[in-house]
Amino acid sequence: MANKRNPRNLDRPVSFWLNKELFWEKNRVEDCVTIILRTKGCHWYEKAGCIMCGYNVESDKHITQQNVLNQLDFVRKELEKFNKFPKIVKVFTSGSFFDSSELSNETRSEFYVFVEEIGAEKLIVESRPEFVKNAKEVFGRDFILEVGVGLESANDFIRNKIINKGFTFESFSEASRFLKDNGFSVKVYLLLKPPFISESEAIHDAVASSKILIERGLADLISLNLMNIQSGTEVERLWRRGFYRPPWLWSAAKVLKEVKEMNGLIISDPVAAGKRRGPCNCGKCDNKFAEGIKRFSLSQNSRELNVRCECKEWWEDYLLAEEISRLPVTFRGRS
Repeated sequence: MANKRNPRNLDRPVSFWLNKELFWEKNRVEDCVTIILRTKGCHWYEKAGCIMCGYNVESDKHITQQNVLNQLDFVRKELEKFNKFPKIVKVFTSGSFFDSSELSNETRSEFYVFVEEIGAEKLIVESRPEFVKNAKEVFGRDFILEVGVGLESANDFIRNKIINKGFTFESFSEASRFLKDNGFSVKVYLLLKPPFISESEAIHDAVASSKILIERGLADLISLNLMNIQSGTEVERLWRRGFYRPPWLWSAAKVLKEVKEMNGLIISDPVAAGKRRGPCNCGKCDNKFAEGIKRFSLSQNSRELNVRCECKEWWEDYLLAEEISRLPVTFRGRS
């Protein structure tokens, strides 16, 4: 089933698609349907917002809970039409699945029923730490629940002074412990290369953050998000002025390999890889690199990241040069 992206219709999700997902709890790869809901939007965006997030552009204040249920019904009918009933369901909003101002208790309950009706074995959602206690409503359901939390960095300064996430590492830790103590899986999103830090500092922060999560048992799964430039964000304004460059794919591979060596479970979906607004290398090896990262995320085999290209030397030089310049630098015509 192809990725179906809908124009602004309040009764249709922003997008949904089928792909493969690592079902790590059962050590296998399964079909997964990913649903991007159109909702009222993230409550944190209304207060302050994260520096890199442009997802709220798809939200609409006029959306009702019935609109959201109509979106779910649309996906249900599409799956039935193509006779596709995946074992994993991912439901993303522009904010938090467990925020009752975005999705009511009754609406969330309909999603749980949907998961069970199609015979799925796992539901993946996202939430800010302050809302995760609503996960207790999943008790007794016949599927595994995985909750993703966008920690971005274990460093409070990077997370709150640079990214502007609006919560402490301690509040995240409490949320993670609550979820794990109640039998739910915890996925933690880390951001590779927030603005205002160099490429090498970004690599170090991602690896150091992963180490803390693994040693303290706060994450079952780490998802490395490679910065891409989203419209209308502070990061886009920096990028347009030449003050920011998305991370190199070499940097992503380095982080993935080092975390894997710690016996950590880590995945990454290199969104917009090879494009001007996404993580990239020289342009020649980008597609091969992105595919390798996707394969690694399913297999956890680090050999998938062993791509050869002359631009590895450029990347190594870039790491040194950016430490001095503190601004993006250009190598061989590509910054």
